[in-house]
Amino acid sequence: MARWLVRIAGTVLVLALAVGQAAAQDGEVLFFAAASLKNVLDAIDAQYQQDTGKHVTVSLAASSTLAKQIENGAPADIFMSADLDWMNYLAQRSLIKADTRKNLVGNELVLIAPKDSTIQITIAPGFDLARLLAGGKLAMADTSAVPAGKYGKAALEKLGVWDKVSGQIAQAENVRAALALVARGEAPLGIVYQTDAAVEPGVKIVANFSADTHPPIIYPIALLAGSKNPDAVGYLGYLESAKALPLFEKQGFTVLK
Repeated sequence: MARWLVRIAGTVLVLALAVGQAAAQDGEVLFFAAASLKNVLDAIDAQYQQDTGKHVTVSLAASSTLAKQIENGAPADIFMSADLDWMNYLAQRSLIKADTRKNLVGNELVLIAPKDSTIQITIAPGFDLARLLAGGKLAMADTSAVPAGKYGKAALEKLGVWDKVSGQIAQAENVRAALALVARGEAPLGIVYQTDAAVEPGVKIVANFSADTHPPIIYPIALLAGSKNPDAVGYLGYLESAKALPLFEKQGFTVLK
């Protein structure tokens, strides 16, 4: 198993390096961003290209995966994580330009079910999540490393139900993969961000987790220390501008002041 994980990690790094080299050759900004940002970044990048005539290469994955790729030499210009921990991880290794770091947007955590599900639930301390799963799996991003999974586990622990369902978790590589498991009906319930649920017609939100059940969901962004692309500064500014921030809000993110 350990050798298999090493091979997978090596393959992911090779792919990241290939994407980075291609972007560098084209003079494009390479943006490493949390998987949950896909739809909003599609909208922002389309507008950015229309406004500037320039294209950005976006690499989407779990924040943990991207941070490890950056640590191992992937030539990204900008990183946007779905939590503070992985940005701190890079900061502690002097891999970001600290003066460019900013907490850009926030999100909410929700419990989802397939769109035709009849499950009804109120999330409260000790709620019977195991009974609702009825022997099925709870889809979550990797609870040991991926931000959405870590937030979800923290919420279930705070509510006192984690120990009862910990053996029924279908752990996915990122939050969009967890979303897909529920949309395909392979899991009766899942925990994702509100913005993920909003863009997937195959699921519905059955309940929201109170913000006090988990750490604040914050997306920090920063230029990477190794970036030499002069357009990276301009693109970072664009993401923080009045052009882009309304698009984050339209997708359900909370803009942090």
